[in-house]
Amino acid sequence: MESLSPLAMKTDLSKGRDYPEKDHPFRNSYQRDRDRIVHATAFRRLAHKTQVLVTHTSDHHRTRLTHTLEVAQISRTVARQLLLNEDLTEAIALSHDLGHPPFGHAGEYALRDCMVNHGGFEHNRHALRIVEELEYPYANYPGLNLTWEVREAMALHSKVPDCPEVKKYLKYKQPFLEAQVADTCDSLAYNAHDIDDAISLGIIDFSDLEGSKIWKMAFAKAQEILPKEATATQTQLGAIRILIDMHVYDLVENTRKNISLSKATNLEEVRNMETSVVCHSPKIEELKHELGAVLKQKIYNNFRVQRMANKGARFVKRLFFEFSENPLQLPERYKTRIITQGLHRTVCDYIAGMTDRFAQDEYMKIFNPYFDV
Repeated sequence: MESLSPLAMKTDLSKGRDYPEKDHPFRNSYQRDRDRIVHATAFRRLAHKTQVLVTHTSDHHRTRLTHTLEVAQISRTVARQLLLNEDLTEAIALSHDLGHPPFGHAGEYALRDCMVNHGGFEHNRHALRIVEELEYPYANYPGLNLTWEVREAMALHSKVPDCPEVKKYLKYKQPFLEAQVADTCDSLAYNAHDIDDAISLGIIDFSDLEGSKIWKMAFAKAQEILPKEATATQTQLGAIRILIDMHVYDLVENTRKNISLSKATNLEEVRNMETSVVCHSPKIEELKHELGAVLKQKIYNNFRVQRMANKGARFVKRLFFEFSENPLQLPERYKTRIITQGLHRTVCDYIAGMTDRFAQDEYMKIFNPYFDV
């Protein structure tokens, strides 16, 4: 095995955990973090939370869980090529969407609106609350007691840097490289798999992607290398594999170039740079932006996607209002938290933890007079 880059985060340099623990005989700290995340209740719930398309519309399209696994797989590949800490990179990637509520971004925006006068809501902040407080598998301390580095990466993924949960992690200008890798691979993964899902579900066809140069390049390459008898589905999947490979190759090569030009010799220097080191080349970044614009027009603004998103947002807002007006309807475990957390934060935590299916069932139990409570 090759030794790690001088710019990698070393396990023995970890700032440790809030609650000290004995070392494990054969798993390092970041491997234990990864395993704790995978075994967390919040992680399992991702299997039934919307990525873009609501989970019950098909058994085959992505959920938050499958997206998370794809991000982790790509992130680990990139980390290996850059001689970074693969275990830390994987743990960060697996944790990055733990805080998402039901119904995708529509659910998040709905909760954000509900909490605008009560401390706000943002899924990265909520992910920190999950791993630091809301999960309770251990008797000796709250949360998962993850290492500082994994929690820092989760915090720095946040778009709300001035909130108390995030501020304590803002020592440096840049995240460490493993966190930069996971963050970049997130968008890389969802661009590719959103195309796959949208084509498979008939929301778009190949012609809808004509406005994206990078897709046309990937599709042309797939047609060139695949046998003539390849089916449309095989060509589609081949093009998506090539699309991912193009992004990953460029990311690795451009990051190597950035590292070389920076002349950085240690992690401290990397973290005090003005811009991220892990990024695509300007050419690929431009093509990614063009692809993103096409996906927004053809997929995210599609009437079917918008209808389901708006349904989800209405579920969330009505549940929030109902539980806030009559908190006696909350489960006992949440009622007891109102004293310490406040009513609205408690209601927000309850709804944010729901899967799509559970949220719909709760809605029916409360608003449908013929549905068993």
